Order: sequence, then structure tokens, then C-alpha cells
Amino acid sequence: MDRIAHVDVALYQVPLKKPASDAKVLTGRQRPLSHISLLVAEIETVNGARGLGFSYALRAGGQALLAHARELAPELLGEDPRDIGRLWQKIAWMGASVARTGVSVQAIAAFDIALWDLKARGAGMSLGKLLGAYRDASPCYNTSGGYLSTPLPEMLANVEAALERGIGGVKLKVGQPDLAKDIERVTAVRAHVGDAVPIMVDANQQWDFATALRAGRLLDPCHLTFLEEPLSAYDYLGHAKLGARLETPIGTGEMLSSVAECYPLIEHESVTYLMPDAPRLGGVTPFLSIASAADRARLRLAPHFVMEIHIHLACAYPGETWVEHFDWLEPAFNERLEIRNGQMLLPERPGLGLSMSEQAAAWRMEQHRYSAPAS
Repeated sequence: MDRIAHVDVALYQVPLKKPASDAKVLTGRQRPLSHISLLVAEIETVNGARGLGFSYALRAGGQALLAHARELAPELLGEDPRDIGRLWQKIAWMGASVARTGVSVQAIAAFDIALWDLKARGAGMSLGKLLGAYRDASPCYNTSGGYLSTPLPEMLANVEAALERGIGGVKLKVGQPDLAKDIERVTAVRAHVGDAVPIMVDANQQWDFATALRAGRLLDPCHLTFLEEPLSAYDYLGHAKLGARLETPIGTGEMLSSVAECYPLIEHESVTYLMPDAPRLGGVTPFLSIASAADRARLRLAPHFVMEIHIHLACAYPGETWVEHFDWLEPAFNERLEIRNGQMLLPERPGLGLSMSEQAAAWRMEQHRYSAPAS
């Protein structure tokens, strides 16, 4: 029986090529995004098996993730790495007095994902295959080229570049104070690419119900694949009422950080597309739980961000999926995901198929190692 011998946790600050702004910036709620805080966990067993996982924070929270991860890491030493569910519960109860959501579970996510990576590597197969893949690829759409900080001509060029790369669709940010500008940008992209290319839009929770209804009706003629986060992430009933009055399908869920927070979206029939985020939920283990519930409700799945993890989880989902393409984290890893004919391919490399790049070392802010006592 193998045991966990070493646990490493590190915090990286991965810079963006240029700051990005969505509606939360234009409405004064946030500042432009300039970097991604990446919490990386690496687990090594007595027999030399290794697993790598990560979580992340945007703008603030990276140091909090690291601090909690440092508290939890020693609790994994000496444990059987195959007991992933039990270990999730063990370290979740360690921080239960502060929360079973938010920072607490997002720190746990890095360890949980590393344990799943270790298990899949040990089996000699990708994580998606280990979980029982239904397919070897998923449709993908690009988001990083459609931010509101990008002028319309540049955004059109970004759309063309994404489609030329083989990406299947594009998502555009909306939700700025002047709704007419949103409609202008979306209709311009639709006219530019024609009717066949899937287009999604994302309001980042910036509308009230009346504005969302008006915007949705103006956007319905654009034949969008989905309208994302038109309302507050916690407005379960509002999303349900909005979806009943629009032709465009509704998607949300990325900001929720537990299975308990996500489940009301299913219970209230709030969405057509459920958009969970594995690092925000606490890792692969809770993601699989909410995905199972989503499948029973016959929902479509469009996980948020971190395509490096979500391609595996999307391919293991029985129903229709989309994977969100962002190039922001690519420089932190040596490997690249393959995209062809509108599809992101499930990697054939064992586990997640990822290793940290030499470039990432320059972005490492802190690193800490915890080791089991020598026997």
C-alpha cells in the first residue's frame, strides 16, 4: 500500500499579455484583470508516484488560498492517495468552522485535483478516460478575445483568429452601462461571421431582471447559443423566470463554490447550460457530484475557465457540452491542448497531461514542502 510522502504547495502570479475588462469593470465594481493567481499542489508518494493539481483566484484571494493550503497539506501525509473521497472530507472538516464554500474549498481543490491526476497517471490513462469518457473531444468556444476592453475592430480580428485556429464558437462580453453598445457589438459579430458560427454572450451578473429581459429580447434575433450570467449568481428564481420568457437559453453557475450552491439551479430549472468550475467547487470530486445531478435533469454542461481540467470532465459527461477556451494559463504549462474542426481534443497523456513550464518558475511567489517523517 502506497502512502503520501511529500506535499508541495506553491503560489504563482501568471500575467496576462494585457489587462482585460468585463462589465464588472465598466460598472465600477472591479478593476481590470492583470494576472491569475495560481495555487499549485504537487503530491508525491513513497513509491514515487506524482500528481499535480491547481486552483486559482482572480484579482484578490491568492494569498488566502495559499495560507489555507498550508494548513491542510500536512493532513495528507501518510495517507493512502486512493482514498480521494475520504481525504476530501477529512480536509474539508479541518476548515469547516470558517466555511464549506469559497476559499476553504478552493484551496482543497488543488489537492483533490492532484490526487485524481495521480490516480489517472498510475492507471496510465488520461483523467477523462479514467472517469469513463463518452467522447474524445468536446466543442469549444473562445472567450479571451471578446472582452469589453477590446475595441470592436480588434474583437472582429480575434474572432477570425479563433475560427481559423479551429475553435468552434466565440463568446462576447456584454453588460456595460449603455445597452445599445452591447447590441451593436453582438450584431456586428453576427453579421461578420454569418449565421452558422455559434456565438455566446456573458453579462457577468450586471443586469437586474428588467434590464436582462429587455436585453435578452433584443439579443434573441442574434440566435445565440446561450446568454450567460444575466443576473446575480444567486438569483435562482430570476434565472428561471427569465429563461421562460426568452428564446435564448440561459447559462450560469461559475461563481458558485459548492454543490449545495449549485443544486438550486437544477431544482428551480434555472438554466439550460450549467456552468460549474471545478477549482471553485472544490475539485473533481464535488464536480462529479453536481454533474451527475445535472445529467439526471438533462442539462447541458459548459464548465467555466480552466480548459486544462474541464476538457477531461466535459468528455466524461453524458450530455451535450461546451469547453471554454482561454489562452491565459497556457504559458504556465509545457503542454498544449489540441483543437481541430471546432473541437478540443481529450489529451492522451496520463492524468491531466500537464507539467509546469520553466517560464512558470519566474512567476512563483512562494513554495512550501511538507514531508512525512522518515520511517
